[in-house]
Amino acid sequence: MEKTDANLSHPYVQLTTSTISLTNRWDHFLARVGYKRSKHRVEPGLYRLGNPTMDSPVFTSCNYTLSFDDLRSALAGIDCYIFVLNTQGINVWCSAGKAAEKVKKKESGEGTFSTDELVHRIEVASLQDVVRHRVIILPQLSAPGVCVHEVRKRTGFKVEFGPVLAADLPEYLKTRRATPEMRRIRFPLRDRLTLIPIELVGSFPIMLIGAAVLFFLSGFMASMAAIAAILAGVVLFPILLPWIPTQDFSSKGFILGGLVAIPFARMSFLSNQNSMLWLKVGGVLPYLLTMPSVTAFIALNFTGATTFTSKTGVKREIYTYFPFMAWMFVIGIVLAIMLSLI
Repeated sequence: MEKTDANLSHPYVQLTTSTISLTNRWDHFLARVGYKRSKHRVEPGLYRLGNPTMDSPVFTSCNYTLSFDDLRSALAGIDCYIFVLNTQGINVWCSAGKAAEKVKKKESGEGTFSTDELVHRIEVASLQDVVRHRVIILPQLSAPGVCVHEVRKRTGFKVEFGPVLAADLPEYLKTRRATPEMRRIRFPLRDRLTLIPIELVGSFPIMLIGAAVLFFLSGFMASMAAIAAILAGVVLFPILLPWIPTQDFSSKGFILGGLVAIPFARMSFLSNQNSMLWLKVGGVLPYLLTMPSVTAFIALNFTGATTFTSKTGVKREIYTYFPFMAWMFVIGIVLAIMLSLI
């Protein structure tokens, strides 16, 4: 029996639009600040956008709402299908990386952006009955988790990797080839700024408690120093990341934390004008030791949210710098306590 466009009534095809509603935007805001972080999900399955035919392209996304909404809004005015995999509400890149880890352990990749999950969803949705062609377009950042020849062998569908950004898809569709610019992964200021809210919300309780404890132990300036060190790591670091010298995130954090500590060290030195030199120097050291170590520790946390690092590089940084962070912080705290008792 010849396939016709009547197959748009296929029971597994759901309807979506390219319109981002206020409800969607509220969901995006909650996701950005980390509220119910794992709950921002779209139902997995096959969606139609516009009025696609059996020859319309099929794009693939994860079921994280921000990723799905970014894709469908970028495809405004294009009749197509969007194939949503179940990635447990995790974005494409992270989920594909998780899938690659599962492959190494010889575990099933279902529930991640993987070959197994893609094959499973193609079978569940009976995609071969919805489209006449046998091509499915995946985001470039899903490549670590998907074995192209395995997908074709198991389903008959050819995998194409589209550009990095969904915004480039309309241009990509004109030639079905991604330019070098489309393949390039960037991490501009706008992307770095989106990391700040969730990190700020996550660090706020620790910052508040630390500032309160230091206020009662060492006074107002020590309390403000704790807040400054944390804000330097959470806010200033992602903004200034490309311009801070050195390659390692930890050393970048030490530099930034050291610069932020200088005003506090100076104020401490000047406030002890009538004290002996060793007390002046002793009052400076807690700031120069604790603040850089705190900022560097927070900076290290950003290695998992950028395009600048690798897994082996992160491990090397942890083993290289973490002992220095710990010793500097502990020595600084001990000095501060000893000075408060004098």
